[in-house]
Amino acid sequence: MRRPERSIKERETMESILKRVAVGRMATVNREGVPVIKPVNFLYWNQKLYIHSSYQGEKIEHIHQGSPVGFELDEPIGYAPSTGPACMAGYFYRSIIIKGRATLLEDREQKETILNRMMEKYQPEGGYGAISKETLEKTALIEISIEEMTGKERLG
Repeated sequence: MRRPERSIKERETMESILKRVAVGRMATVNREGVPVIKPVNFLYWNQKLYIHSSYQGEKIEHIHQGSPVGFELDEPIGYAPSTGPACMAGYFYRSIIIKGRATLLEDREQKETILNRMMEKYQPEGGYGAISKETLEKTALIEISIEEMTGKERLG
C-alpha cells in the first residue's frame, strides 16, 4: 500500500464495514484475460462473501473457467473541499479490497440459510415471505473464500 498510514489494520473494523455496506463490486477475468467488474448485493458471513446470481451470465461463466475473484467496496463519508490548490480536495472514506476464489453452492439448506440472511441484511424490518423451492432451484449462490483482505481509510 502506497500510503501505509491509511491502512485499516483491525480485522474487526473491516468486518464491520463488510456487514454495513450494501453494494460491492465483484471482478472476474474472462477467457481473453480482460477483467470484468459488476456491482452486486452481497452478504459477509462466517468470514466469506456470498453473492446471489442467475446460473447464466459472465460471473458464472468465469467462475466455471477458474477465474480468480476480486471484490471491492467503499464507504464514502464526506467530501473534503480544498481551500488551497484544487488538487487538495478529496473524499473521506473507508474501502476494502478482497482477493479470493469463488465456488457455487449446491446444498439447498445452505442456500436457504444464506438467502434468508441476505434478506435480513437488506430488509431487517421483515415483512417478506419464505423463500420458495422454485427460487432456491433457480438462484445461484456464489461463495467467495477470502485469500487476502486489505482496508484503507481517509478520515481526516
